[in-house]
Amino acid sequence: MRKHKVTFLSPGTFVNEQTTRAIDEWDTSKAAKMAASIEERYGSKPYGFYFTTDIVSNDVDDGEGGKLKVQPKEVARSSMYFLGGELLTYEDIVARNSKDEEILRRNMLGNDYPVVIVNTNSWKVTLPFEKKDVLLDDTGNVVVQGDAPEWMEHRRAFTENKQKGEGIYA
Repeated sequence: MRKHKVTFLSPGTFVNEQTTRAIDEWDTSKAAKMAASIEERYGSKPYGFYFTTDIVSNDVDDGEGGKLKVQPKEVARSSMYFLGGELLTYEDIVARNSKDEEILRRNMLGNDYPVVIVNTNSWKVTLPFEKKDVLLDDTGNVVVQGDAPEWMEHRRAFTENKQKGEGIYA
């Protein structure tokens, strides 16, 4: 038998806070509604979520009158779904020239993150926006996918410019 879960990620002090709940199917609208009811420590709210599917089984006889617990096995994991936020390119961050974003600029260039998402529906979170990631509106509808043609072109151009190592890419 297969069971679906959704894991919500919220900003934490050093690591993400996580809340996992059962869900009937991988439905972003249902998950977005569920997210609205979650509050972690210090009032932190989910900035995103991902789905998983596990194969599960009842306990089995151990042959000696007892039972062996069968652990679930994860067989599928979705991409990351962000609940709102603003997509910013490396070039956007450089153009702002904010002293507060100096480390972000270095991390984006050094770790090959051409695009980040700044999600402010809770405590501020800035994370890489990968090809497989999806930005949703507050009802769970897709706003943009990380593999949309314009974002793929931006990723290609970033990599090419970085390889040249000139100007803001040096």
